[in-house]
Amino acid sequence: MEQESVPDNTSAILKAEEGEVIQQEEWGAIRTLYERGVTKKGIARELGLDIKTISRGWKRQQRRRRGSKLDRWAEFLRGRAPEVGFNAAVLIRELKVLGYEGSYQTIVKHIRPWREEWCGDLDATPRFETQPGEQAQVDWGTTKVWFGELLVRVRLFVMVLGYSRRIFAKGYYNERIDSLLDAHSSAFEHFGGRTEKILYDNPRTIVLEKDETSGTVKWNAAFKDRMDFYGVEVKLCRYYRARTKGKVESGVKYVKRNALAGRRFKDLSQMNESLLEWCVDVADERIHGTTHERPSERFARAEAQALTPVGDRIPAPRERVETRVVPADTYVTVETNRYPVQPDWVGQSAAVRVTSDKIIISCDSLGSISYQRLVGKHQVARWEGPPRKWPRSGQQRVSEPPRFDPAYWNEAGDVQPRPLGFYEEFVEEAAI
Repeated sequence: MEQESVPDNTSAILKAEEGEVIQQEEWGAIRTLYERGVTKKGIARELGLDIKTISRGWKRQQRRRRGSKLDRWAEFLRGRAPEVGFNAAVLIRELKVLGYEGSYQTIVKHIRPWREEWCGDLDATPRFETQPGEQAQVDWGTTKVWFGELLVRVRLFVMVLGYSRRIFAKGYYNERIDSLLDAHSSAFEHFGGRTEKILYDNPRTIVLEKDETSGTVKWNAAFKDRMDFYGVEVKLCRYYRARTKGKVESGVKYVKRNALAGRRFKDLSQMNESLLEWCVDVADERIHGTTHERPSERFARAEAQALTPVGDRIPAPRERVETRVVPADTYVTVETNRYPVQPDWVGQSAAVRVTSDKIIISCDSLGSISYQRLVGKHQVARWEGPPRKWPRSGQQRVSEPPRFDPAYWNEAGDVQPRPLGFYEEFVEEAAI
């Protein structure tokens, strides 16, 4: 770097002599004050230094570079680091085979500038704008919300329309396939239709296997069937490139930091009602930082007509049916949670229908009972029907007293009855 030129009238200040050396930070302060027109005496008073010290100036001391333990392998590291993605753990494992005895942190420090340059190249992601009705983006977020006195972990489903930036958010207790399909149905109803394509990450509820090289995907059958039913083209991000769906990534943060920050709700249902109001009254009415328009106005002007209606094609509710034998305690276990039934169902075979939000237990001609599907594990549903009639217990079975209790016969002094095999063994032993 070129040394900054100094006015001729400062030569006395820059003159280096043996003696006291001013630190570089102090010289910076001296130089700044001098350029403001402050006299030497004024500078000395301001910084608390002797005027002679000001005149003698400072002398920069050059440090001699010490050799590094990695100098021997500099050429190897320069070529190998990009091949392993600048992974220091891989590099130190290979260097130890070559005789390196230094530390892991030394390697991390050595390759850090290269890694930052490499990561900087990867971070460049062009903005991708879509036409009205062309694409939506979907993602899940996780946050903790106060329900009454309990701090509960909630999963947030967020869908953002790519053109207008309208947003839809809904909370669930899990990210299972039932929640995912219900969330899509709710989002399409909210927007009044669906886009041609929807962009996702690669969650297990959507993708079971994916080959990046060939592009082949093994879909979750339930999800793919539902999207085919709607006529949606499913698009997936590349692995580790989730920022390609940056619109919804920002949307998830927006929901957490704006709609839910500092809020407290009675339950999940109330939270979702609040989220829906927030989407319409706040998120849709803000001036978007990229489009510089209100999402509601941009949607009404161009995207509302471009969406494909789905109201005429309502999918069948997703459910599964299982069979349970009602135990003696009258509680039927489903997904580790317990649901009570009538006592006269004990011992009978009951059909259990599991939907996205209901548990319906039926027992032939004895009727059926419906419950809200419990959240979490090892919960017990409350019985809310008419009082249950418990059958009277039958007469106690009359049983004979134990006949082979050794302690009883020893105390009674009576002859203990024994099986015939005992005597046969005794006779065989006596014959021997």
